[in-house]
Order: sequence, then C-alpha cells, then structure tokens
Amino acid sequence: MDTDAPWTVEGGLALLDSAGGALLDRRGFLILSSGTAVSVANNWLTIEPPQLVSALRGGRVDAGLVSCFEQRLPALRRIDHTLGGGHVGTVVDSELTLVTNLLSSGSYSASTGRRLFAVAAELGRIAGWASCDAGLHAAAERYWIAALRAAHLAKDRGIGANILKSMSLQQAEAQRLDEALALARAARDGARQAPARVVAMLTIRQARAHASRGEANECEKLLVAAEEAMSRADDEPAPSWAAYFDEAEYCAQVAACYLLMRRYKATDRWLGQTLALQPDERSRDRATYFIWRADSVLNLGEVEHACALLGEAIPDIASARSARNRKRLLEVHDKLSKHRRLPAVQELQERLKPLITSAA
Repeated sequence: MDTDAPWTVEGGLALLDSAGGALLDRRGFLILSSGTAVSVANNWLTIEPPQLVSALRGGRVDAGLVSCFEQRLPALRRIDHTLGGGHVGTVVDSELTLVTNLLSSGSYSASTGRRLFAVAAELGRIAGWASCDAGLHAAAERYWIAALRAAHLAKDRGIGANILKSMSLQQAEAQRLDEALALARAARDGARQAPARVVAMLTIRQARAHASRGEANECEKLLVAAEEAMSRADDEPAPSWAAYFDEAEYCAQVAACYLLMRRYKATDRWLGQTLALQPDERSRDRATYFIWRADSVLNLGEVEHACALLGEAIPDIASARSARNRKRLLEVHDKLSKHRRLPAVQELQERLKPLITSAA
C-alpha cells in the first residue's frame, strides 16, 4: 500500500487497483504505522484535487452506466446492515474491481469520470467497513486509503469525510486514541459546509473520540453541537450514504459516548430510544445496541435485565457475520461469569453456547 503515491489520477488509480482483492489479506491488525493515517488525512485536507479531463481510451462509459452503479449502492449498504461484513465483502470487492477497470481502461467525459470515482470511493468505503466488521483490519485500511483518493478525485468532500470517520473508529478500537481524534477532527474540518445530517454525524464521531480519551467536557460540547445540527437534518437534502444516520443512529452514537464515559444511566436511556426506533433492516446494528445496553445495565447491577437484553440479541448476532459483535458478546459474557450461580445467567449461557463456541 503506497500511501506516498501522488494525489493524481494515476496515483489514485494505482491505489484502487492494488485495493482490489484486499479481502485476501486476512491480518486482523493494523498495518499502517503510527501517524501514517493522520498524514494521509492532512494531505486530503490541504492538497487541491486535480482537474479531471476526458479519458479517451477503451470502450465508452456513459452516464447511464454510471447510474446503474450508483443505484446498486443502497442495496449493498442494506446487505451490510443486515448480514454483516462477512457476507457483503466479496460482493463489494468484485464491484469495486469492475469500476476500477472501467476507470483505468474506459473512455468517459470529465463529469462522468468524477461520478465514477465517487462510486469507487463509496464502494471502497463499504468494502473497508465490511472488512473491519469481519475483523480484517489490514484489508480495511487498504480499501479506505484507496477510497479516500477516489473521493479526492471526485471532488466529493462528504464521501472523503465519511471514510475518515470510519478510519477514526478503527483507530479508537485499536487504542490509537490520538490518531482516532485527529482523523475525526480532519473529517469534520473537511466537510463543514456539508448538509446538517452529515455535520451531525461527523460531529458526534469527534465527540466519541474525545469520550474514548476520557475528555468529558470536550465530548459534551460536541454533543450539544451535534444535537443542534441534527435538529436541522430533516430540513436539508443529504447524500444517500448519510441516510442511515437517522434518529435511531443518532441516539445510538450519543449512547456510545456515554458508555465510554461510564455514565451508565444515560447510556441506558439513550439506547432505550435507539432500540425503539431501530429499523428491522439494520439488524446487525440492533444486535450491537442490545449488547451495549446489556453492558450498561450490568454495570448498574441489573443482572437479570442484562441477561434478557442479550437474549434478545441472539437471533441478530447469529444471522450476521460480524466479528466485532461476537467480540462484544464475549466481553459481556465474561462479565456475567461472576454471577454464574443465578438461574437467569445459567439459562442464558446455555442459549449462548453455540455463539460463544464459534466466536472463541
């Protein structure tokens, strides 16, 4: 992965080409050295995108064909939200390879090229998230670095910021907290003119980065700013990739901040709102929020309530191939082990045996 490749069309295409098949990289750890992701984000913020010109090679790629690719993106996002990264990754990788080949060898106008690079950027973002969800962190980095270049060539700040937002969460979960904050801040700084829904999404990710560092005051200030932006979200059109950040997801991300700050009553309250609003098609995320809520009420001493919440999560955990959710399940399961004599815990452990065995 050549992170020093020039921020040109040729450099972007080279990174997209090298990202194809990244799922074959099965490493479950980060491969970018400390500080590299932040350096890439700073370049994204400061380097002016090159002017695309008409490409005159190969077969013609017209606007109608690009529309076909654009129309497939919502379905790919929905598959990921329902079935998890383990199911959708290979599909998105194949789509990204096809789009990259068209960009490399096709003939298209400058405007069509920008749209096609935007499609490649979003496919790379989805592929990166699917890899991260499946525990393939090296592959996720490779997709996201390439996707960020594609977003740069498309001159689409919003897609680029959303990619950095995803990278920030990966860094936070790897306990690279300084880098997580720097990436979240770069994402928000780079898209300050975005629609309110996008601004709210990026603001709350920066708040979450502060929460992971124990910086409660900074987190709370950003939560206020996110709430203000979210209050305007329905009044402004937003890109389709931001549609998932609805009221349910907003509440979930506020809850994530409070869970990191160990404010468990607030966490439980916000997750209650999340689960009441969560759409059925986002069942992978619903499982996440059941696990988070079980963790919060367990910390409040409500053992039987925690067992009931984990029990509700079982069908969604079983149906989605999400390494991140299975890791979360193991963590809460371990906390419950000190209460193993309680009938509710014993009953839950029997129900969880197949999932625990497969996650171990």
